[in-house]
Amino acid sequence: MDGSQIINYVGAVIFGLAVLHTFSTKYFLHLAHTSQHHAGLWHLLGEVEVVFGFWALVLVTCIALMEKQKAAIAYLESQNFTEPLFVFVILVIAGTKPILHSVQSLVHRLAALLPVSPALSAYFLCLFLIPLLGSFITEPAAMTLAALMLRDRFYSKCISQQLKYATLGVLFVNISIGGVLTPFAAPPVLMVAEKWQWDIAFMSGVFGWKAAIAVAINALLATVLFRSQIKILDVADEPGGVATAHTAAIPMTVIGIHYVFLAATVVFAHYPVVFMGLFLFFLGFTDAYQRYQDKLMLREGLLVAFFLAGLVVLGGKQQWWLQPILAGMNSTLLFFGAMGLTAITDNAALTYLGSLVAGLSDSAKYALVAGAVTGGGLTVIANAPNPAGFAILKDSFDEQAISPLGLLLAASLPTTIAAACFLLL
Repeated sequence: MDGSQIINYVGAVIFGLAVLHTFSTKYFLHLAHTSQHHAGLWHLLGEVEVVFGFWALVLVTCIALMEKQKAAIAYLESQNFTEPLFVFVILVIAGTKPILHSVQSLVHRLAALLPVSPALSAYFLCLFLIPLLGSFITEPAAMTLAALMLRDRFYSKCISQQLKYATLGVLFVNISIGGVLTPFAAPPVLMVAEKWQWDIAFMSGVFGWKAAIAVAINALLATVLFRSQIKILDVADEPGGVATAHTAAIPMTVIGIHYVFLAATVVFAHYPVVFMGLFLFFLGFTDAYQRYQDKLMLREGLLVAFFLAGLVVLGGKQQWWLQPILAGMNSTLLFFGAMGLTAITDNAALTYLGSLVAGLSDSAKYALVAGAVTGGGLTVIANAPNPAGFAILKDSFDEQAISPLGLLLAASLPTTIAAACFLLL
């Protein structure tokens, strides 16, 4: 057995430990709250955003010790960190006050047109409209907007843990499947669209309408099941109600410039040297017009980027066992295999590895991508935007921690509905 094979095995073991660690974060946070010693260490190990970065450090250290320091550096330089950088930038821009309040104002106006209570209509639109907007503003931006609106309007109030988890499960699944109307918004689609020549017409005609139906069913089902809790919420001081006033106080030119930066980041999503440069200009603009800003989500964005970068580093050593598994499946098995594997590895990495398999049929390509996006809500690591929603909403849960098992159970029904739509329609 040569050195590279040993490193591959070590990488697989470390990756497995990282996955187990993500399912144990609530335990570490419990220790942080109850232990009188090393509470800071337990809290650090309980942060989901830190898990993959921590184990990536372990992997790089192992490579440096088992081979050479230059080998570890060469491995890091061979990885593509565009996605973590992009998610960081898009999260910060989408979470700014002008964009958030303009979207809140839109949702508030549309909610007023629906023949149900404002709280019910706003809840439905947060889980239906914004995930579908992710096909145009990208999934990370949609996740950021939806999570912030849900946090301010619902999670900040006295709702049950059951409703919190159910909403989170639907949000994660709907964001994952809601970005497939276009070839550039969903990370797992982005990885294969150019190679397989999937354009907007193909995505909307083959994937998009099925995803839209699943998103609508999931959002409507959650709204109906929890309508009694949602209707009794105090709507007199809803953020949506004041959004119009706040938005009116912000000049339209300022709002427009924010959207220009958001659109430019999406357009140049493949070129970090461009969108990072634009982001520096954006930071300068927000500093010049501080009176129209809330605190930028830099800390949250950096933690999410750290999480995704760690996943990239660990995922780079999983190709040797993942790719043969994907290559050995028929279309139906590939769908369910991709859906299951997505739960323990990023769905974009999964579709990328699948695109390297020679001779995939059209049905196999469909099964791979459909399965990958369907399973994108089962865990926090399944889809790149999930850590962003996790970081925004986790403080609303008991002990400021989201149970991975709770998320898995909450996402099971909307995942099943999405699977049925992709397989049967």
